Amino acid sequence: MESFTLTQQLLQFMVTGLTIGSIYAMVAIGFNIIYNVTEVLNLAQGEFVMLGGLIMVSLHVALGLPLVAAFAATVATVTVVGMLLDRLAIRPVRQPTVMSLIIATVAASMIFKGLAMLIWGKNPYDLPAFSGREPILLGGLVIQSQYLWVIGFMVLVTVLLALFFNRTILGKAMRACSDNGAAARLVGINTQQMVLLAFAVSAAIGAVAGITLTPIALMDYDRGAMLAIKGFAAAILGGLGSFPGAILGGIILGLIESYGAGLLLSGYKDAYALIVLLLVLFLRPSGILGGMAAARSKRV
Repeated sequence: MESFTLTQQLLQFMVTGLTIGSIYAMVAIGFNIIYNVTEVLNLAQGEFVMLGGLIMVSLHVALGLPLVAAFAATVATVTVVGMLLDRLAIRPVRQPTVMSLIIATVAASMIFKGLAMLIWGKNPYDLPAFSGREPILLGGLVIQSQYLWVIGFMVLVTVLLALFFNRTILGKAMRACSDNGAAARLVGINTQQMVLLAFAVSAAIGAVAGITLTPIALMDYDRGAMLAIKGFAAAILGGLGSFPGAILGGIILGLIESYGAGLLLSGYKDAYALIVLLLVLFLRPSGILGGMAAARSKRV
């Protein structure tokens, strides 16, 4: 009986880890989209997640918009914020270098956080679960319906991105910019527009992550920084620039965090991402799939 109970606990931790790992995976994908086109780490990526959650609360809870309408309006609003970040913080930088552009994203992150504190205050906000809060009982497991929404949206985002990059002209143009920006310009691709599109897509994905996360873990103005750190750790773990690596890294990080909090020390839950990040940087800086992606690009 004790072993069965332990098995249930391990499976419960796995479900939680897959859910939170899906959030980290979406944040990591956002990092990779911008990094592949610009080689810049957008350290304001976590603020897109934060804004997605808080704007959704305002539209759906405070203003009473229907769930679908509020969802679409929130994603559109945060997408515009991402485009403004490129227009107002990235493009005006004179003689841009990777470091100066990263500093610009840090400044933007602080501005977003300050504005969010002024608008929504310091208290955390809740959002009704999409399918109610009645848990699903499955073989002794207690699964919140919102967990399935989180995982489902992560899968949907992955499928849509795969179709976008492989089947559309814009997606192929963005891939060309990530492979060789100079060559892309020579064949007539507007690289500045591709950078703008990268920020828009990255912001939209961040908004989806924030909207689906808020019914589970609440949202406040200060949440973005830690989500950015964990998403970045997931991107590094999987291999910076690799979309399959971002998903794998996010899931692994979520499982480590869930099992670590459940079986070891719950008070150090947020530290596990930093520990994993340091270990990966020490032992395999290219990440799990980073070396494979580099090898494939060289063969091409």
